[in-house]
Amino acid sequence: MKQKLILEPENLKHYKEHLKNEEKSSATIEKYMRDIQHLHEYLADWETLTKDAVIAYKTYLIQNYASSSVNSMLTAVNGYLGFIGLYDCRVKLLKRQRKIFCSEEQELTKSEYMRLLKVSNRKETRRINLIMQTICATGIRIGELKYFTLQGVKRGKIEVYNKGKSRTVLIPRQLCKKLEQYAKEREIHGGSIFITRNHKPIDRSNVWMEMKKLCKKAGVAAGKVFPHNLRHLFARTYYKMEKDIMKLADLLGHNSIETTRIYILSTGEEHERQIACLGLLT
Repeated sequence: MKQKLILEPENLKHYKEHLKNEEKSSATIEKYMRDIQHLHEYLADWETLTKDAVIAYKTYLIQNYASSSVNSMLTAVNGYLGFIGLYDCRVKLLKRQRKIFCSEEQELTKSEYMRLLKVSNRKETRRINLIMQTICATGIRIGELKYFTLQGVKRGKIEVYNKGKSRTVLIPRQLCKKLEQYAKEREIHGGSIFITRNHKPIDRSNVWMEMKKLCKKAGVAAGKVFPHNLRHLFARTYYKMEKDIMKLADLLGHNSIETTRIYILSTGEEHERQIACLGLLT
């Protein structure tokens, strides 16, 4: 069935409001809108929106993006098509075999993390040093830093609200002492501890840029240094010690164990060592 191209600003505006009402995070909403705009640009030469057009777009994505990115972009497109009533134009996601190990080029190791802390342990980089420790020691999302208030730190726990639910995050005593001392030095008497010069909670772009500045001096590949990798390091370290994926999922705020599985994948090199230890070769 042929349909007019319905990617007009008014429809996109309504869909954005719909995502807000669904309590999607601001980062998720921005990504969805970028993905839909990407579809719009691809369909510039199409007069009508048909299932064939969306299938052609899917083929284009497969030829130019990794399968995980393809599925992520198609999820946004399918959501929008469903919202405007074009259910018949939605397409199937790619079927992917579950990964059993992660890329060594992308995994931030504990020793690399320690090097980042070492080079940032100066007065001028004290904030990013403590931010990295806070994320890595608690497993929080970068967007949850704003909940680290002085009041919560003094209690030793904070309440985090994300993805339509809340959870309690316990703060290690050693980290509490560090954060209280930092707040005292910066004359922060209440509210969020990690703030900008304008006294607003620091955002992910600030953290990302400050972390990237540490790469060269720490001798760590820039492709490994971003806030979410600290969350992955927390997950892998916790799981190696406790072997409790259910509790880890609760700590990370995951709805699905399958999501948690991704966080605790070992590297290909470690997987090779494990296979070699089976003793099945002469």
